[in-house]
Amino acid sequence: MNLVYAVFAFFLALLFAFAGVTRAGHWLTERRNLPVGDFADIGGARIHYVHVPAPANPELPPIVFLHGASANLKDQMLPLRPLLEGRAEMLFLDRPGFGWSGRGDNETLPAQANTIAALMDRLGMKTAIIVGHSFGGAVATAFARKHPDKTQGLVFLSPASHPWPGGATAWYYNLTAIPLIGPLFSETLAYPAGALRIDAATACVFAPNKVPDGYVAAASIPLVLRPGAFRANAADVAGLYSYARDASTHYRDIKAPTVIISGDRDKVVYATIHSTGLARDIPGAELVWVHNLGHKPDWIAADLVVGGIEKTAGRAIDLQSMAKAVEARIAGDAQGADACPDLKAPEAELAPT
Repeated sequence: MNLVYAVFAFFLALLFAFAGVTRAGHWLTERRNLPVGDFADIGGARIHYVHVPAPANPELPPIVFLHGASANLKDQMLPLRPLLEGRAEMLFLDRPGFGWSGRGDNETLPAQANTIAALMDRLGMKTAIIVGHSFGGAVATAFARKHPDKTQGLVFLSPASHPWPGGATAWYYNLTAIPLIGPLFSETLAYPAGALRIDAATACVFAPNKVPDGYVAAASIPLVLRPGAFRANAADVAGLYSYARDASTHYRDIKAPTVIISGDRDKVVYATIHSTGLARDIPGAELVWVHNLGHKPDWIAADLVVGGIEKTAGRAIDLQSMAKAVEARIAGDAQGADACPDLKAPEAELAPT
């Protein structure tokens, strides 16, 4: 019996130790990654955003950027704002629960879409081109369906949008979504384990392309390891399959000009399901495949992303030629060839060659 008590006490002490590490990491992470924008209270959630006002004579319509899972507004702002500064009004925001934004009542994608629309109203943005990366692509579909009057165009970057075979996600997302067990995990083990894995995981997100120097720190990626953000991320990802299953049959109702940019070496989402599905389901959508591109066109092919924005704004842009130029630039990329296996979707439609 004494042995049982000793083992129990040991594990309890271990949990307290991990909880202390998590609290310390939380404190340090926030002080290394301070807010860079303004805040607005939207429906009970304090939303952190960066609003770049329209120039005197904007070349392009307003643009709203929606980041993906595990990220925050810096993930798109750092590579894309310099290319669009002085050309358009821009809005970068931490989606509810991420970065410095509160979660509020934003557990569903339609609720997040409503929050974004309300923030646009607060800033006087009547319509915008919506640029969604990865999970942000799913939010963009919800926004386009809920607020077609505010959707001037859609640019999807390596999007998640459709149900995939089996509907599986990473085990730690499912674990974190379980009542009682999930909060305990996020308050103890998630931070130290995530901190140890963050560089390797980031490498596979970019693979086969090289991670830009200093990316993790510059884009404040460790903010997602804080317990509240980790739970919000897990809730989003755990609920994605059911959203996509129900919503994807209605994508044909989306009428906004649409561009989808996707890499054939994406190791995060099934590009041949999501990107191909959007091109099939949204009338008039243009799919731009980039060979040897991973999951991060916003960083690796930022010029092509800007071209996609210009195309949805009505400009005559040859995106396929631009994609060929990107392919030539990244043809030799082979980062993570051994550590990051290719993502193969069972019975998935093949990407065009």
